[in-house]
Amino acid sequence: MKNKLFPQLFIIYLRYIIGFAFVFASIVKIQGLRFTTDSGAENPINTAWHFFETMYQSGLYWKFLGLSQLIAGLILMTQKYAKLGALLFLPIIANVFVITISYDFRGTPVITGLMLFANFILIAWDWNTLKILVNKKPSFQSELRLENDSLWTILGILFFVLTIAAKIFASATTLLPITLSFLIIGVVGLVIGVKKHRKLQRGKLH
Repeated sequence: MKNKLFPQLFIIYLRYIIGFAFVFASIVKIQGLRFTTDSGAENPINTAWHFFETMYQSGLYWKFLGLSQLIAGLILMTQKYAKLGALLFLPIIANVFVITISYDFRGTPVITGLMLFANFILIAWDWNTLKILVNKKPSFQSELRLENDSLWTILGILFFVLTIAAKIFASATTLLPITLSFLIIGVVGLVIGVKKHRKLQRGKLH
C-alpha cells in the first residue's frame, strides 16, 4: 500500500495540514499575545479562559509553547524529516487534547481529537523505521517513496512561509489572495508530483 500513489499523497498533504495548524497557532504565542483581545482573569478559575490567561501571563512558558509548535509544524512540513516531526507533535497534541477535554471547550475536543488521531496515522505510516524506539528491528523499503522527492520539501517551505504571512498579515483584503496562493501552490505541486511519479514508474517498467 505504501508504494501506491494515493496513500503517499494522502500522508504528504496530511503532514502539510497538521503542520499548518500548528504553525498558525504558534505565531500568536511567540508574539506574546493572547488568543483573544480580552483578558480571562475575571473568569472563574475553573474555566478555559482563566486557564489560558494563566499560561499567557507566564510569559516565557507561553512563548516556549509557541516555539515548540512552530518547530514541530515546520519539521512535519519539510516531509524529509517528517518522522521526527510526528514524534515531536505527539506529546504536544496529546497535551492539547487533554486540556480541551478538561475544560468546557464545546466542540474543540473533536478537532484536537482528530489531530491526535491523524498523528497516530503518521506514526503508523513510518512504524517500520520508528519501531526501533521500542527495541524492535527496523525495516527499510527499497522502493523509492514519493515523499523523498525534494519537490515536497520545497512545497513545505513555501507553505510554512505562507502560513506565517497569513497569520501576521491576514485581513479582509488579504484573505482571498492568501487562500488562492495556498490552493495554487497545493494544486501545482500535486500535478508536478504526480507527473514525476508516473514518469518514474514508466522508467522502471522499461
